[in-house]
Formats: sequence, C-alpha cells, structure tokens
Amino acid sequence: MMKRDLENREDIRLLIDSFYTRVRHDELIGPIFNDVAKVDWEHHLPVMYDFWEGVLFQSANYTGNPMRIHKQLNEKFPLEQEHFERWLQIFRETLDEHFEGPVAERARQRALSIATMIRIKTSQG
Repeated sequence: MMKRDLENREDIRLLIDSFYTRVRHDELIGPIFNDVAKVDWEHHLPVMYDFWEGVLFQSANYTGNPMRIHKQLNEKFPLEQEHFERWLQIFRETLDEHFEGPVAERARQRALSIATMIRIKTSQG
C-alpha cells in the first residue's frame, strides 16, 4: 500500500490518536501517562492536535507550555533517557505505519528535537 504525506489536521489526528493508543498500552511509558500524569485523554488529544498542527503547518491554535508541564511531571516521577527513547520509538513507528514524505520527515525530525529539548530541560534542576 502506498503511503501518503501528512497534509492536514485530519492526518495529524490519525497520527496522534494512533500514537497515544500505543503509548497508553506501552509497558514502559504507559504507566507514566495513565497513573502518574493521569492524563485526561478527552482533553489532551485535541491539545496535541493543535500542538502538532502548529509544529507541522504553522497554525497558531496551540497555547500551552509543554516545558512547564513536563518539569512538573518530572518532579513527581523522574523521566529518564529510556522513557524519551521509548516515546520517540513509538512516535517513529506510528508515523512510518501511516505516512511518508517531506512533512512526515519534518515530523520525525521535530519529534527528536522536542524529546531532546524536554529531556535536557527536565534533567536540569
């Protein structure tokens, strides 16, 4: 089956819904989302659609502060390199399953940048 590139918010929704379904059931990072952060998925998923739509298509819908949220989470449960690596692995696998092309590649690169920056910032006191 020929994959296509990410083109719009509906594509982002497919990517994010598929990604977080995997995250929720992952043995390593699922408990962080489900038990520690106690993510309200009904609220969180649309926020993530806005975030990734901004990252990939320069929309201005996202208004959150991901660094603050992840620093607060890190205070409750220390986020380690293995957690970021697993998050990134799941993101890449989900992306590869559904999409390919320049925007998909940009998503791959941005996910790496985001994971790296959050890891650096949360490991600093």
